[in-house]
Amino acid sequence: MKFNYRLIAYLGFSATLFLGCGSTGEILSTPIENIDSSPLKVTALTDAEKKNWGHLDLVKDTIPGMSVDKAYTEIIKNKKGQKVIVAVIDSGIDIDHEDLRNVLWTNEDEIPNNGKDDDNNGYIDDVHGWNFLGDAYDEQLEYVRILASGDASNPSYEAAKAKYEEDYQLWLGRKTQYDQFAQAINGADETLTKHLGKSDYTIDEINAIKTEDQALSQAIQIANQMNSNGLSLAEAKKEINNGLESINERLNFNLNKNFSGRTTGDDINDFSEIGYGNGNVKPVKKSESHGTHVAGIIAAERNNGKGANGVANNVEIMSLRAVPNGDEYDKDVALAIRYAVDNGAKVINGSFGKSFSPHADKVREAIKYASDNDVIFVHAAGNSSENVDVAPNFPDDNVDFVEISNTYIRVGSLTSKYGSKIVSGFSNYGKKNVDVFAPGSDIYSTTPENEYKPNSGTSMASPAVAGVAALVRSYYPKLSAAQVKQVILESGLPLTTKVVVGGDASNVKSFSDISKSGRIVNAYNALIMASKLK
Repeated sequence: MKFNYRLIAYLGFSATLFLGCGSTGEILSTPIENIDSSPLKVTALTDAEKKNWGHLDLVKDTIPGMSVDKAYTEIIKNKKGQKVIVAVIDSGIDIDHEDLRNVLWTNEDEIPNNGKDDDNNGYIDDVHGWNFLGDAYDEQLEYVRILASGDASNPSYEAAKAKYEEDYQLWLGRKTQYDQFAQAINGADETLTKHLGKSDYTIDEINAIKTEDQALSQAIQIANQMNSNGLSLAEAKKEINNGLESINERLNFNLNKNFSGRTTGDDINDFSEIGYGNGNVKPVKKSESHGTHVAGIIAAERNNGKGANGVANNVEIMSLRAVPNGDEYDKDVALAIRYAVDNGAKVINGSFGKSFSPHADKVREAIKYASDNDVIFVHAAGNSSENVDVAPNFPDDNVDFVEISNTYIRVGSLTSKYGSKIVSGFSNYGKKNVDVFAPGSDIYSTTPENEYKPNSGTSMASPAVAGVAALVRSYYPKLSAAQVKQVILESGLPLTTKVVVGGDASNVKSFSDISKSGRIVNAYNALIMASKLK
């Protein structure tokens, strides 16, 4: 859930609760270690940079992107690579989007809409992938499902109960605060609209008002507070309304023990049962935009004059709708991974995660299945500002740090600010359980109905790395999945500077201590290193 943190302080409430080509050059290295004193980016990003910063180059552009544009200009050029299928396990994807419709995987062995399983893979009419959720969208969180089962003998029951009691009160408190915010902002807007006789007033018109009326003076003060932080009252109202919608969804669905979103009629504990759901991989409504955004980061058609460029060319996106508005089911994730492997994917992206996983072993078996079959699985590290060496985060590829896969990559998130604040405040981290970091804050990409917008999360960093993996596999197809993982981790730009982690200014660590590699992903370097492997 994304909030606008700017609103809180200015309304007087507590911010804490608001919540085949050859090498063309040498491997790049980072600038001097004391990056806060480096003569780097001191001006705000331009509009063009905001929409593309994750593809820019640290040395050339003074922005800690992945040097994607440099890789295309200096290495890839006009060379032809092989097609690579990238499976996106996520929410629905708008496969009609202007920037995605030409980069879709199509199951050539399936006759569309004939109601038959033409290729005998257990899935009827799976033309562009599979929808494991059917018509469902809203869903409980996993620990709420554990409580709703009533099985107090479940080893996770007491932990789930404690988590529920903590979170339910937290979200009730947030709803109360947002209701107060809404009342203040809506009241200010109504007062100014009435006084000025129009709703499309400007800040100059507001500041020209002379009054001793207390309500009008307060409205002017609120409007100026919002304006000083880049928001009009209309924009603030929109932020508040979006926040209230998300909070209500959390309370009414995610945390509601009496709600059941499952519509597919399957047994969630029977992993041998396949074919439930349907072949419609599209979102059920426009606001189901996560999967479309992730797909665009990987593969939005490059240089077509549309809104965004994906990291990888020569990609076909396989859409696997398995992530609802709530926590994903382990069964859906495990079967989606196996579907991707069995139907030709070479890279899988998983921008999802949770802290409880009743069938974590089954998902790990699927991750191992991908590894055993030469498929890379890229996973978002999560957005809880936590050390995932300590706090659980699923799916994972290890038991007590003993890995079962050599092709699993877990990714943390970076901001566009090269310095002590380079790590996104929301990003999880971990010296053992996070492999690498990549751009994930304010990433511009595709959203349903031919639209585009920036989103933030490790959900955005993961597909950036999946895109780099697809690039390497396209131009160096003889490399194994394990070698591609090695290339991505070892070719990144190393940092040893101190950085703020978890969004807590008092929590400062060496960047080299918050991931296994201590590096930020770099596409240019990855292609150079790949060219040297045999």
